[in-house]
Formats: sequence, structure tokens, C-alpha cells
Amino acid sequence: MAAVVGLAQPASAEVVSDRSDEDRIEYVVDETTLPFDPVPGFENSNRLWGVHLGAGWRIEVPEDWNGDLVMWAHGFRGTDTRLFFEAEEVPFRAWLLENGYAWAASTYSRNDYNVGTATVDTRRLVRHFRHQTDLRPNRTYISGASMGGHVTAASIERYPSLYDGAMPVCGVLGDFELFDFFLDFNLAGQQLALGESTFPVAPDYPVTTAPAIKAALEQAPGTWPVGLNDRGQAFKQLVELRSGGDRPNFDEAWVFWNSFPDFGSGIPGNFLFDLGLGDGSIGPDDKVAVDNRKVFYETDLVAGPSNETEVELNEDIARIQPDRRARRNTRRAPSPELTGRIRVPVLTMHNLGDLFVPFHMETEYESRVAKRGRSDLLVQRAIRGSAHCGFSTAEYEQAFADLVAWVEDGTRPEGDAVADPSAVASADFGCQFTDPDPAAHVFAAPCPS
Repeated sequence: MAAVVGLAQPASAEVVSDRSDEDRIEYVVDETTLPFDPVPGFENSNRLWGVHLGAGWRIEVPEDWNGDLVMWAHGFRGTDTRLFFEAEEVPFRAWLLENGYAWAASTYSRNDYNVGTATVDTRRLVRHFRHQTDLRPNRTYISGASMGGHVTAASIERYPSLYDGAMPVCGVLGDFELFDFFLDFNLAGQQLALGESTFPVAPDYPVTTAPAIKAALEQAPGTWPVGLNDRGQAFKQLVELRSGGDRPNFDEAWVFWNSFPDFGSGIPGNFLFDLGLGDGSIGPDDKVAVDNRKVFYETDLVAGPSNETEVELNEDIARIQPDRRARRNTRRAPSPELTGRIRVPVLTMHNLGDLFVPFHMETEYESRVAKRGRSDLLVQRAIRGSAHCGFSTAEYEQAFADLVAWVEDGTRPEGDAVADPSAVASADFGCQFTDPDPAAHVFAAPCPS
């Protein structure tokens, strides 16, 4: 995965090394980003920061600490060597302090898509919390967003006795399935529009091939992504099904992601095409990990081969085989596979219209947890909105409060029927847990009145 934006050079640093001496990457902690301001009304909280084993860290303990600790796992921060904190790291920090929770967060000791390393660094910080504060938590929760959701889910599988509850949000809970989706979008777009598909693509793909794809799939010049011809409609339906199934809020998401966000090219609405520039590797690993050999691409809601376009597409689309052992599940794997073997309560949230880390992550995770017979430990919530990790403060607070009640009192909270395609496709799906404030979400489908 490439960096979303260019990152500034570090102001000060702690040098660490990535993997072996061969092809070494040196990461540096920007210590100017470690200090953080108090939340108004909590100026007397104990705020600590520093560097430990190559990773920056922050810790905050309120005066009236309730004895519990919340670990926060941040998302993807590019491929630069600078390790840093955002100004406000934890999205529901004020609620945590108001309710007596201590929290801690790590920069991780490496950037890029490096989930295996992040789980280790987060575990180390749990221990470092005890050393720095001389406090031993009664319970330890973990939460994180995007790649941090993957870190959260991987952490509770890898260290099942360390955490008491988990809340991965907008998480990469399908691990390799995310990167396969990026491949699907770009190969199918090429094949349906141009009659051929290649991987990897040329460096000028976003500024040459992507515009040609859009032009071939639009109904008239300049009508992409709203006015689509028959093949354009087939492509849109394919993307919906590959990103989480027939569901509300996809039409709004389709327009949003194909009109506004940009990635490497800087072209508005080119986001998903820009992701097609990858070579199929994940993080620092140079092995091709993407795989579409067994995918049957559906272009309508009828299961199986049902129209000529669909048959032709599946016969001709390029098929990519991953390198041997690319999808390994070692201790420090960039994208560790999630088995679904959970032992603590897990509550998730996901925007229905997120097409960067799509809702399919939730359906895939549910399937894996169910196969392990652990569905009683999983509650999932669908939120109406199209932004990636765009949740309101109220949604974060309610979800975490419900997780805590589940862990402490055994009160299993309500959730959405992610595993039921007919429920997901219903007009009111995602309404129950969505913040009703109209300003809470961009491009959100309105709920039935």
C-alpha cells in the first residue's frame, strides 16, 4: 500500500532497524509530536510520553482512575520513516477521561502496512504502562481504526489473556481480502471497459488508463460516475457485490468515492483507480499477495453465470496467483490472517459506504468467527455513511459503553445481522445505530421515515 500523503522530515529521532541488516529501513520517532495538551476540565490528569523500544508512546491517567486501561491502535500512516502522533490520537478520549479510564497509544516502531509489528509494540506498551505509572489495570481493552482495527483483532487472537474486550472500527478484518478488493476493482474496470486486463499496471495508469476506463463506461461524455452505460452499470453492480453485497448507502458511496477523494495521482475521484498502482505486495514484504483465481465476478443480483457480459468477463479477466507463502501468518507478518478464534467480547462498527476498507470486511470476519463457533462473542454495527472511519463522537461513545457493559455485566449489546443478505439489503439496514444528526456523516443514505 502506498502512502496517502507525503510526510515531513522528523525534527528529532530515535533510530530503529527494520528486520535484517540486508535492505535495512531506519525509522525515527519525531519526538516533537509526543507531548499532548489536556482535555478541558482534565488538566490534572497524569499525561506521560516518551520512546520505548523504538516506538513513541503516550499515556494518560485521570485523577479518578477507575482501574481500567484502554489501548488505542492507530491506522496506516504511509511509508515514510517518520514515526509520529496526530494531535488528537483517540477519538473518544474525553469520554474515557470522564468515565475514569486510562489510555495509552503507540506510534509503532515501523510504518507501512505492518500489523504484526504493531501488535507487538502495543503489547509492549501495556507492560510499559505498568512500569511508567506503577499501576496494574484491572481490565485492559483495545480499540483501533482502519489498519488499527486489524491490529486490534490480531492482538486479541495473539494475546488472548492480555485483553478483556475489543472494539475494532472500520477495520481491515478480512486481512488479504482488502487488497484483493483493490485488485478486483481495477482488473474488472479494465476488462469491462477496454476488453483486456493487465497486472501490474504501467506507472501512468491513473492518468491514461483510468480516464479511458471511465470514458468507456459512461453514458455520455462527462457523465461518470452518475450516467453509466450498460457495462458501466455492470461494473457498478460488481463493485457493490465485491465490497459487501446489495445494501443501502452504496449508491451514495459510489458517487462519493468516484467524485471526490484522491490518492497518489491527486485527481479527484480517482482514489480506487490510484490503488491499482500497487504491485500486489503488502507493507515491507516484496511478495505478491493478491489472489483472484477463484473469484466469480457477478454483474447482477442473479447468482452464477446469468448473462453474456458476466460469462465473457470471467473467461477473459486476468487471474493473479500470489507468491508462495505470501499469505503467511508469522509473528511479524505485515498482514496476519485473522482466524476468528476470539475469546473476549468484540464489538465492531463499519460505514456501509466505505469503499476504502469496505463493508465486506465485516461479512468476512463474521464468517470466520462463526466457523470457530464464537459468534456469541461478536456484535457488529452498520453505520450509514460513506467516509472511511467517519464515525461521530456519539457513535464511538455508545459503542464503547456497550462493550464495557458486556465485559463487566455480561449484557450482550444489540447489533446488526451482517450474515443475513436479505437483512443487509433491507431499506432500514444500518439505521438503528447511526447517529441521527444530519451533520454526522457525509453522503449518508437517509433512513426510511
